[in-house]
Amino acid sequence: MSKREFNFDKDERVLCYHGLLLYEAKIINVERRVEESEEERPYYLVHYKGWKQTWDEWVSDERVLKWTDTNLQKQQQLKEMHARRKPSSRSSSSISRQDSEVRGRTRQRDSSADKARAVGCVFMDTQSRWEQEEESVRRSEFKLPIPELLKGHLVDDWENVTKNHQLVPLPRTPSVSEILQQYFHGARGRLTPTRDDETLQLVVDGIKLYFDKSLGSSLLYNPERKQYEDLQATQKAPSDVYGIEHLLRLFAVQMPSLMSQSNVDTETLSLLKGSFFDFLRYCHDGGFSK
Repeated sequence: MSKREFNFDKDERVLCYHGLLLYEAKIINVERRVEESEEERPYYLVHYKGWKQTWDEWVSDERVLKWTDTNLQKQQQLKEMHARRKPSSRSSSSISRQDSEVRGRTRQRDSSADKARAVGCVFMDTQSRWEQEEESVRRSEFKLPIPELLKGHLVDDWENVTKNHQLVPLPRTPSVSEILQQYFHGARGRLTPTRDDETLQLVVDGIKLYFDKSLGSSLLYNPERKQYEDLQATQKAPSDVYGIEHLLRLFAVQMPSLMSQSNVDTETLSLLKGSFFDFLRYCHDGGFSK
């Protein structure tokens, strides 16, 4: 049985990943654990500075960094990257002018085809923002209700990856692409005057676009990054490899802020919110989170 040496000592000041950011922490205790590969790996009980003791947790080597100037710079870079992903505000006059233009466009929309084009503009607009790294207008918070069962699944997923070091086996079946395609075929039988076939297709394509764009930068825990890098060599789209676990992270972590950044009218946002919630109910009722 092979053993790994401890890279950090008890009482050592370190930086530790929690989610996507690095935080100052202290090593409280150390121990070895036998993995499924029969390899003994070091684990560290860390306490995050300024956090309650209830947040203390055992973490593996991958989540801990030495307290060095280089790693402190990395901590600051991650913080700045996270801040840039948040929507920024502009002057109230600029917002009022854009809102006036939006209201003018809203009055002209009186057909389902126009609504479909509006939904498509949301996704194309956001893709353009990613590519050009432009700042966007802060809108009112886009709140997306997530069914309790799916919230529980998100918590279990977080604990499995960050605490138990149990990565989701890949490729996942069904994949994100397959789940979205199944939803599309099922939802076609429940179309409404405000959500026709074209609009539904744009919503499904938009979710897939968001997922593929967000996964590498926003939806992975640190222990999953090597797995992601290995999969990049296959040149497959993330939506064809990952499954429900990472898709739910998109709706819980990224979708509200992404929608808040979109410079579209409230009518289109309401349509999208209803479509997203309908999709989450489908995931709940379809048993994908089990």
